[in-house]
This record gives sequence, structure tokens and C-alpha cells, in this order.
Amino acid sequence: MANRLADAISPYLRAHADNPVDWFPWGAEAFAEARRRDAPVMVSIGYATCHWCHVMARESFDDPVTAQELNDRFVAIKVDREEHPDVDAAYLSAASAFTGNLGWPLTVFATPDGKAFFAGTYFPPQPVAGRASFRQVLDAVWDAWSVRRTEVESDAGKVQQALAAAAQAATAVSDLPGDAQLDAAVAQLSEAEDPEFGGFGSAPKFPVAPILDFLLSRPAGHELAARTLRRMAESPLRDAVDGGFFRYATRRDWSEPHYERMLYDNAQLLDAYARAWQQTGEEWAERTADGIASFLLGVLRQPSGGFASAQDSESTIDGARVEGTYYTVTAAERAQLDPPPIDAKVLTGWNGFAIGALAQAGRILNRPAWITASRQAADAVLSRHRRDDGTLLRASLGDRSSEAGATLEDYGGLAAGLLELALAAGDPSAAASARDLVDLCLDAAGEGTCPFETPGGGDPVLEATGLAVRVDPSEGAYPSGLSSMAQAAHTLYLLTGERRYERAAREGMRLVAAQALQVPSAFGTSLALMSGLAGEAEQLVVVLPDAAPDDEPATASALLAAARRHSAALVALATESEAAAFAADGFELFDGRTTRDGLPTAYLCREFVCRLPATTPQELSAARGT
Repeated sequence: MANRLADAISPYLRAHADNPVDWFPWGAEAFAEARRRDAPVMVSIGYATCHWCHVMARESFDDPVTAQELNDRFVAIKVDREEHPDVDAAYLSAASAFTGNLGWPLTVFATPDGKAFFAGTYFPPQPVAGRASFRQVLDAVWDAWSVRRTEVESDAGKVQQALAAAAQAATAVSDLPGDAQLDAAVAQLSEAEDPEFGGFGSAPKFPVAPILDFLLSRPAGHELAARTLRRMAESPLRDAVDGGFFRYATRRDWSEPHYERMLYDNAQLLDAYARAWQQTGEEWAERTADGIASFLLGVLRQPSGGFASAQDSESTIDGARVEGTYYTVTAAERAQLDPPPIDAKVLTGWNGFAIGALAQAGRILNRPAWITASRQAADAVLSRHRRDDGTLLRASLGDRSSEAGATLEDYGGLAAGLLELALAAGDPSAAASARDLVDLCLDAAGEGTCPFETPGGGDPVLEATGLAVRVDPSEGAYPSGLSSMAQAAHTLYLLTGERRYERAAREGMRLVAAQALQVPSAFGTSLALMSGLAGEAEQLVVVLPDAAPDDEPATASALLAAARRHSAALVALATESEAAAFAADGFELFDGRTTRDGLPTAYLCREFVCRLPATTPQELSAARGT
């Protein structure tokens, strides 16, 4: 039996390399083998830090008898959902036709041409509480394939057609919402709040960072956002030792977390807590932001400057793999234990989230070291993941690159992050790199329904089998590629004045507006952007002298402090020479922006119409009131 996973980039695939299962990685070879054998396909999707993925691996994929049944009857494909998010999205959509209990590990049975005909998540080794065992499922699926083949293939085709129709209907163009509709979405989220323990719903409870992004963008949502963030900060969902947040809690009171710690959760929560401090000035928000940044910089940051994907929920203690023990002991006891392993693969889009969060939070909370770390991560990703033609790679591990293609999530996440870095660090090159990425996706879309498309197209296997999801708007845990890219385009409009970026942002959001208003809990980032598109956006540019005088007046520091707390849609800090460089590169907002009397000078604008320059916080406040 060939070991096809031993040399994989993905730590998740390598963890399964020594299973007795004859695994194939995702690719055309697996489906060619299924057609050759006329055998059904089992696609097993998970990720390296997923607790129940570990459990199913130990119980079923390490079992020789179960593995033999899989090998004899099926072609088994192992997929890292973080390396192939488009594959995961396609099969999650298909799985929704068979089960409402979606998650990972995701187990999908498909025809040799990839069309799903049955799916589920975790299956135990023995029947439990009405849930069939994994081997019972294998037997039932094989029986259906062998005895009712025509029916199975017909049903798989109908599922595929229904999904295609549903995807088209779900992205029908509709009008963007106004303030009343957006505040109604806030009210809908308020009704879902747990009045006793905070958060939304009962259990399991997730950090729901995109929802918090939306609530922080609406005055009507500020109180709910602050209350939710404080409850989470004081709950067992947050690691009391080094400040990172766990993936989710299994109980309503936030207790008994599943202990994996994801880059995307913590990056978004860093941004949320910094913005909560910006709005409330509360010490708990600043303290929590500091803890998250400590986790990102002390645990997930890699030698290259980029960030690892996650830290595992399990660690090895006394020779056994156990979940959570490392996180439940004191700091002194923890120091004596080996920490849970890191999934060290660097993902382009997720690093974009971290780049943007560190830059914006560093600006708001005046943490220059965070902005420096953001710049180092940006340099690492651009140098390692950007090809000579400007297109992107999806993932790398050390000096090796994944063969998985970059997705819209990567282009949008990185572009949005680079723009936040440009604004916080006065870095026109970061803004230019972001603009290049957005332009690539606009050009790739051409005259298509969606204004953005991945350069070079999607995954070739998904494309060949008709499984590709043309527009994936889902953003339960983090922004979709569509919302990230639209967000980057909107920021570019606010920097350049080029209407094509504004049109693209609006057209992208019109594809999901109706869905977002119906189910705001699933479209937080999109709703936050729609909130920004609902009115005239404020832009604040603060220009600093190239060399600060030794005796700079106290009003200068006070002006910078006021700018950090300012709620304008776009806040940019740049020296005079940096502002000139921005303007020379086509970023019109900086045109003519200079200091006055050698002092830090603020320009408050609305749709590029600016008030008189301000050199004191009082003048800045007066400019806003006029």
C-alpha cells in the first residue's frame, strides 16, 4: 500500500500517513482511481487541531479491520479543510442535504465523479444512542452502491442540481439595506443573546467574531458587543495564563471548551477588543487585547514572521494524548509540560487577518511593536506566497509550498490586512500591494455576476466535476472571500476616490444582502461593510512631521490620542514624506496633506471633502461637529 500522505505539506495529512487506510490526497488521481475501480469515494475532511478528528482517527482509521473494509470497497481521500477551503465549502454544502449537524470531521460518500450521495460528521466505532457506528455506515453505503446503484447516482445528481439552484438563488442581487434595516438586524441578534451568561444561543458557544464586527459598527450594537466581549473575557473560553481564546465552549456558561486555538479567532478578537476599548475606554478590553497579542506573538508567530494556523487541543502527558489538561493547570505546572503542538502551516488569508488586526489594534492602543510585527508578517507572506506574476499561493510550511491553489479568501484577507498595515504604519507600498491583489480579482471576474474572481479560476478537480461553489458567502467563523475582498475594495475607494472600487464593493454585497438580513448571525462581516456603505464615510488623515521636535507641545500628543480613539471609517497616520509618497502613487486622500506649523495635523474628511486642518484635539472635535 502506497503511503501518499507522508510527504504532505499539511500536518493533518501527515498525521494520517501511517493509518492502515490507503489514503489519497485531494486531487485528480483519487477520482481516476475510483473510476478505474468503479468504486465509491469517501472524502474525509478535517484539520490538524480538531479534537473529534483525532478521536475518529484513533477509533476508526487506526483500526486495521475498519481500514481493510475501506480499502476493499472505497477510494478514501483525506482533505485538510484549511489547505482546501473551497473543497470543504463544496462538500459542506452537499452534506447539508443529508444532515443538519455539520462540522468536522466531515465524512462524505460520493460517486467516482465526486457527487455526494450520503454524508455525516463524526461516527463512533460502536453504535451509541441511536447513532450508527462507522462500520455500519460503511456497510449501508456499500449496500446502497452495490444494490441500488441507479437510484444512488440519480439522487446524487438531484442533490447536485438542487445545490446549484440554491446557490444561484442565494446570491440573487438585491438592494443594500439602510440604517433601519441594519438596526433591525442588531435587534434580531439582541433577541438571541443569552441573558444569563452572555453570548448567543445556548450551547455550543463560539466567539462569533464576525457578529461582533457588525455590532461594533452600529451605535445600536455597541452595548451588546461590549457586554458579549466582557463576558467572554471573564469566561473559561479565554486561557487565563497567556490570553488566547479557545475555539468554542461545549456548555452554555462557556465552560468545558474544546481547546484548539485558531489564528483566525484570535486575530479577529484582537481587533474586536481594541475597538471595544476605543468605544468604552474600559481597562478589561485593553487587558484582553494585550493577552491575545501575547498569544499571537509568543505562541503562533513563526521564525519567518508569519503566523501558524492553530495550536492543538491535545498534548502528550505521561506518554498519552489528552485534551485540555495543559490548559487547566497553573502557570507553574504548565511550565513543566510540553505544550500542545502547533499547526505551523502559514495560510495566506488567515495571515492577512492577523496582519490587519495587529496593525489596527497597534494603532488604537498605541502598541508600536504590534505594528512592527504586522509589517514583518506582511513581508514574510508577500515574499513567500506571492508569485512573480502577482498571484498568490495558499499555504506553505517552512521552505515548502502547498500545491493547493489560493482562494478568494486569500486575496481578500491579505488585501484587507495590508491596507490596515498601510494606514497604521504610513506604508504606501503595502497599500499598493493590496491594490494589485484587488485589481487581479476584478480583472479575473470580467463581466461576471460577482465582481471578484480568483485569478486562474478555482480548484481544477472541483471545476471538472461541477462541484465548485461560484460565490461562497458563508462567514460563520471568519470573513468570506467575498466580504474580505469587498471590504478591501471599499477601503481602496476611500483612499483613491476611484469609483470602480466602490461599485465592486456594493455589487459584491448586493449578492448577499437579502440573506444577511434574514440570518444576521451568519453574515457579520458583510453586514459591517453594508453599515459602512449605508452613509457617507468619514476619513481621518493625521500627518506627522518627518522629524518630531524635541519640545513637541502636549497638544500634539493629545491630538494623536484623540485620533486613535476616533471612530472614522478610515484613520490613517503618515509622516509628510509618506503622505507625499501615497499621493504620488495614486492614493488621492493624501494629496496636499502636510503639517501646519510643524505640528501633527489632522484632516477630517467626508467623501474626500475635508474640514480645515486641526492641530489640537479641540479643533478636531470642532471639525467633526461642523
